[in-house]
Amino acid sequence: MLRKKLIGDKAFYKRVLALSIPIIIQNGITNFVNLLDNVMVGALGTEAMSGVSIVNQFVFIFTLLVFGAISAGGIFTAQYHGRGDVEGVRNTFRFKLLITLLIGALGVAVFLLFDDALISMFLHAGSSEGDLELTLTYGKEYLLIFVISMIPYAISQAYASTLRETGETMLPMYSSVIALVCNCVLNYVFIFALSLGVSGAAIATVISRFIELAYVVIATHRRSDRFTFIKGAYRSFKLPRELTFNIAIRGLPLILNECLWSVSMTMRNQAYSVRGLDVVAAINIATVIINLASVVYLSCGSTIAIIVGAELGAGEIEKARDSAWKLLAFSIFCAIITGALMLAIAPVFPYIYETTEAVRSLASYMTVVAAVLLPFSAFSHAAYFIIRSGGSILITFFIDCGFMWAVVVPVSMIIAHLTNLDIHLFYPICQGVEALKLVASLAILCRGTWAKQLVGKRLVD
Repeated sequence: MLRKKLIGDKAFYKRVLALSIPIIIQNGITNFVNLLDNVMVGALGTEAMSGVSIVNQFVFIFTLLVFGAISAGGIFTAQYHGRGDVEGVRNTFRFKLLITLLIGALGVAVFLLFDDALISMFLHAGSSEGDLELTLTYGKEYLLIFVISMIPYAISQAYASTLRETGETMLPMYSSVIALVCNCVLNYVFIFALSLGVSGAAIATVISRFIELAYVVIATHRRSDRFTFIKGAYRSFKLPRELTFNIAIRGLPLILNECLWSVSMTMRNQAYSVRGLDVVAAINIATVIINLASVVYLSCGSTIAIIVGAELGAGEIEKARDSAWKLLAFSIFCAIITGALMLAIAPVFPYIYETTEAVRSLASYMTVVAAVLLPFSAFSHAAYFIIRSGGSILITFFIDCGFMWAVVVPVSMIIAHLTNLDIHLFYPICQGVEALKLVASLAILCRGTWAKQLVGKRLVD
């Protein structure tokens, strides 16, 4: 019985893989190029690597804000698509464009006004390694140029997410592949050939983001007969009042969740940074390999949103519940496999960086800890997307964001500022505490009340 509940047939996995593989490839290439980018910047020294890494802590908040915004509309996009409502999809696309542009503009303003204060939060004289003033200089130099990339990134995500939620995963993958290959090549040119250092890395990112935007916009509009939602999408940006209200009711908590969750993750890393610049550098190295290993189970989240969202939109509630359990099991299985690979490469991976032995050793240790916890992260991530597909945004808010601020952040800050606990105990305690939130997620999944149709009756068979 349990096997039937958690394991699907060949047709089920064929459908899952058809959707997942392009997303995995897209995210995998993104993270692999980020790895190369990270190594190239790392060749400039610990201070340059740490300065860029600190900036990326705040870029992480921005990207999750964009993700939250497009997800707010995306819940409805998937269900509108599931019932064949093209106008509904078109209106959710318009919402995404407007909200991502607003977030992009606000992000640029905040980064330019508070660059010094933000970067300085992570600079603490807790170790003998690294020049804090030089790290600050590198961080500001990188951020000043990087902000140009934020607007094109935001717009491209509005396009890419709508395409994925309507079943088109290949085109967003192509746009990312092209942009990221360009980013890799341009990194080498600007960082080393032209000797522009961290400024060169930022310039390469800006150019690649504009390339990504150009490709996805041109490709979508040239295929308007296939992607019918784009026809007339720019004729008006007046949204139906009912849809705007529904997205606001269910979407604003989601945006707030992504914002507060990303800030909580940054606050936890800031707590780690109290132990010194070598910890900042080690987290930067470990995060690269953790992100690369997490690609598969993170991509499963997008697949869950597409499959479960479409089934709910079509009114197939029991089928959606059944698919959810099988997708949850598949995600955990993928995390176990990738976690094992992380354990295998943890001892050697940090040696591709030009940094100190202490940083390499700590980065290896952090990678091992993350590998052990990866299946728990996969469970929480999959459960989040399942529960969210039915519109239960407030529930996901309290489980995801509420737990971080009520438990994880206070524990991190108490250990950082009120104890002398070594980072080798500090890190696994704070990472492990987060895994406890899966208990609440499991209880909600077992009840099955998360599965709701949000967009009315099916329009087409």
